[in-house]
Formats: sequence, C-alpha cells, structure tokens
Amino acid sequence: MKKTIFITGASTGIGKATALFFAAKGWQIAATMRNTAGHDDLRSNPDIKLYALDVTDVGSVHNVVKAAVADFGAIDVLLNNAGYGLVGPLETASADTVLKQFDTNLFGVIRTIQEVLPVMKKQKHGVIINITSIGGLVAFPFNSLYHATKFGLDGLSESLKYELKPFGIQMKVVAPGGVITDFAGRSLHTTIPAGQKTDYDNDVAKVWAAFEGGAANYSTAELIAEIIYNAATDGTDRLRYLAGKDAEALYAAWKQMDNESFFNMVNERFGLA
Repeated sequence: MKKTIFITGASTGIGKATALFFAAKGWQIAATMRNTAGHDDLRSNPDIKLYALDVTDVGSVHNVVKAAVADFGAIDVLLNNAGYGLVGPLETASADTVLKQFDTNLFGVIRTIQEVLPVMKKQKHGVIINITSIGGLVAFPFNSLYHATKFGLDGLSESLKYELKPFGIQMKVVAPGGVITDFAGRSLHTTIPAGQKTDYDNDVAKVWAAFEGGAANYSTAELIAEIIYNAATDGTDRLRYLAGKDAEALYAAWKQMDNESFFNMVNERFGLA
C-alpha cells in the first residue's frame, strides 16, 4: 500500500521539489498551497493531488486535512514547509507585519500539527517534519522576527519529540542553509515600508549584499527534498537534519567558537565590524 505525505507550501521551491521527489519514490502526495491555479507539472502526476490551503485559517486547515484523509486514507508524513522570510530592522516592523510572520511561520505549523495528530494517533504511527532553517539555530543581523519564528519552531519540535514518542509518532526538523529557489523574491518581505528612509539603511544594504554574495554555496531544492525523504524514511529517532554544506559549516563554527568570537566573525562577514 502506498504511503501518503501531506505537504504545506508545495507550489514552488522545497515544497514542490519534495512533492515530485516523493512521487518518484512511489508515494501519494497531498500537495497544499494557497492558490492551486496552474501547477500543471504537479497536477499531471497521478500520485499528486492539489488542495487550496491557508495555514493561517483554522477552518481551512481542518477542511483540507479531512479531505486528504478521505482521499488517501492516511497521512504517514506531515511536512510543514509553508513560510516566508521577513528581513529588516525590528524598529520599523508594524504590529500587523509581526503578527503575519508568526501566524504563518509558527502558528500555521501548530494548527496543522494539531489537526493531523488525531489521525496519526489513530494510525499508531507517523512522522512530522518541520522545515526550520539554519536560522532556527544561529541568528544573523536584520532577521530578528524570522529568527524568532524559526527558533520557536525548533524549540516546539524538540519538546514534541518527547511528547509524541509514546504514540509512535516521530518528530523531525530539517534545517536548510541557503537554497536556490525564488524565496528571495516571492517569499521574502521587508519590515521597512516602501520608500521610507531609516537609520539602518547602510547596514541593511551591507547585510543583503553579503547574503547575495554567498549564493554560490547554496543548495538546490532537490537536494533538500532528498534530505527530507531520508528524514521521513530512516526510521530513527534523530531530531535535526542540517541541509546544505553552508548550514553544516556555520553550525559547526557556532558550536566550536565562543559566543564573542562567533559574533565578531558574523560582524566581519556582513561588513558590520
């Protein structure tokens, strides 16, 4: 019997690559996204079914999970991938901007997990994989709100590892570094209102230039999809999977260096020394 994975944020990037990767491995995929128009490459695959899902809407999450279970009979793996980046100074972020970041990146994950847990408990098995980021373990300048959601998601996942084990449910975290997707375009937002000048503009420009300069070391979405597949199928209790050589190198430096040395290195790398 084919297994089923439920993916949020499957329209592009990591989510889409994962849907196609699992389908090639013989899985059934509930591919969810805010807008299902188009996406013929996904729709044409007989093992992939598209669902319109807004993770910020409790009713939407409930209805789509219910529909996926009715269509496929089970959810063996839940991949929480939907999310977006928010960059810029904390000072310039509106209350609505802050809320939207948390509502999607953190609260949306919580909603989806809460809806899927009764299904997995009834099955007596399941794997939940949360896509965090190296930014859920290490912080960079002008990403404070994004880091707050990803650090929160990492902590949520670590606690759930203990909580869900008695029910046969594995908790996993995949933490990519830089990924060659359209994340920096479609999925990146700024805290600075359009046209507004701030005291931080020069430093923000330096940080953004440094991120763009490191793109040669970024991973493909297909590589991340393979790591997600390994996490879903390796049968271990391992919690964290770093994804990408840049993520591995950065986290190794974080663990090996004292805090002040690491902070100085980041300042130098981003031109803020």
